[in-house]
Amino acid sequence: MDEKDRLIEAILEIELRMFLTVNPVLTSACQEDPKGFRLHRRAQFLPWAEETLASYLEDLRAADGRGENLMRRKYALMQGPRAESGPDLEEIVRLEMEWQRAMFRDYPALMGGARPLTDDRTRAEMTSFETYTRGELETYSPRTLELLRRDLAAMRARGESLSEKIYDRLVRALGYASLADAEQKLQARINPRADGPHVVSPARPK
Repeated sequence: MDEKDRLIEAILEIELRMFLTVNPVLTSACQEDPKGFRLHRRAQFLPWAEETLASYLEDLRAADGRGENLMRRKYALMQGPRAESGPDLEEIVRLEMEWQRAMFRDYPALMGGARPLTDDRTRAEMTSFETYTRGELETYSPRTLELLRRDLAAMRARGESLSEKIYDRLVRALGYASLADAEQKLQARINPRADGPHVVSPARPK
């Protein structure tokens, strides 16, 4: 296990424990699938630099030490009024929205079950991508936000997309060869032929 894997495993261990105790009374369907939680969160963290991962791990450990559940805080922030944000958070949201919008454009079948981009398109049972992203980012420390903004700016300068990296990891874990392969097979499911394949759409990231 290399250093990046070690950092991600340490993050997932704390996050999963927090996630499973978000609500001590009610249990959601997502909480009954810890394997899926780990798959989606790992896909999110793999593109991050080690320094950024280490900073976020420190955020989690600090919160854990003071008895704060960052998963519970994230979901509370998603439901409540928008918190005050700074330039790093806003730049991260701008980049992630840009990449996610391109995913909807380039892979419409694959993104058919994804979160809607903005609140004005939110279905009653699903939080928008923008609201979810902001809620999560608002749990990060200023240092983690600064490092993540740096990572994403470098990614954009290289012509890469965080959304593509995340979804590519997810579809490969589900047995597809690539994003293009997943899109083609999911399109065939939407518009089936008599001999069309039976395929399963990937779940949206947590």
